[in-house]
Amino acid sequence: MAKIRLEHVYKRYGNKVTAVKDFNLETEDGEFVVFVGPSGCGKTTTLRMIAGLEDITEGKLYIGDRLVNDVPPKDRDIAMVFQNYALYPHMNVYENMAFGLRLRRVPKDEIDRRVKEAARIIKIDHLLQRKPRELSGGQRQRVAMGRAIVREPKVFLFDEPLSNLDAKLRVEMRAEIAKLQRRLGVTTIYVTHDQVEAMTLGQRIVVMKDGEIQQVDTPLNLYDYPGNKFVAGFIGSPSMNFIRARVQLEGGNVYLVGEGFKVRTNSTLGTSLMPYNSKEVWMGVRPEHIGLKGWTSIPEGENVVRAKVEVVEPLGADTEIHAEIGGHMLTAKVDGHAVVRPGDTVELLIDTGKLHAFEVDGHEKAIGHAMAQDARSLAQV
Repeated sequence: MAKIRLEHVYKRYGNKVTAVKDFNLETEDGEFVVFVGPSGCGKTTTLRMIAGLEDITEGKLYIGDRLVNDVPPKDRDIAMVFQNYALYPHMNVYENMAFGLRLRRVPKDEIDRRVKEAARIIKIDHLLQRKPRELSGGQRQRVAMGRAIVREPKVFLFDEPLSNLDAKLRVEMRAEIAKLQRRLGVTTIYVTHDQVEAMTLGQRIVVMKDGEIQQVDTPLNLYDYPGNKFVAGFIGSPSMNFIRARVQLEGGNVYLVGEGFKVRTNSTLGTSLMPYNSKEVWMGVRPEHIGLKGWTSIPEGENVVRAKVEVVEPLGADTEIHAEIGGHMLTAKVDGHAVVRPGDTVELLIDTGKLHAFEVDGHEKAIGHAMAQDARSLAQV
């Protein structure tokens, strides 16, 4: 096991394309870290630089205390699991898992011990004689994981390993990967574009955009205290709502005012907004923090928004409604039994204890959050 440290790492292709910009990160020994972001954000390129499959243009990469910029992939003591499994079709499961050890001239008895132990851990010991074509997608992914486990590496690298699986199997395999990592205690970096995977797997999450780190933090801190509008919109499902609003001070209270609404902020967010009096900001609120009047436990006060319902999506326990307010579309997750139809004008109650505010220009940095930050986890960067 080992820490991974990247110091001011860049990846450039020619003179025009910079895929990764000034990437700085240090993992803890045995930590599970997830890189997440949209396609093209540089997360897989960064993973491949850690693996040695891409050269580092500038900066330093350490695995443990060893500088590995110029160390070949085979000598970095890492194991990588790919999106496409990369199994040899002419070999059975046992041979696929043993192949890398044979190349390293590991003794036959030791190979047999490692393969059978890994197969038992990931519950494929009954499949060792099958060829890849005789396996399901989930079983093939387990074989790919088993091949990594037998290496007994210092670091596991996962490159979107579940993207080829169906939704139900992805949920099952997520749980298996989490249990496996906890059991083995190996430092793990996992790349995904799926924020649900990131939130459920990562001890810390690295959110990336355009080759740059936007924020590194624990899943709950990213959800409660996003550092900018991009992170706020990327983390959480459905995405956070953003509505342009004007900050207005009245009688010692701070309001967010827009077409069709006037919401009073709590003292925590209000204090952060005072310097923005009369200026426009983005008001952010998550769908799960909006309730339908008469169908919610959110208390009514100066937090009512009138909106016209455009789309209703019943999901059983919850119903997602998409409504228009002041030229903005707003998504609310309301009680699944609430009676609401497209075309209705409804009153929605906003949980003002969960509001967020962001600047409207530049990097759209967070101005403040309604939740007090003294409750924030200490596990952050």
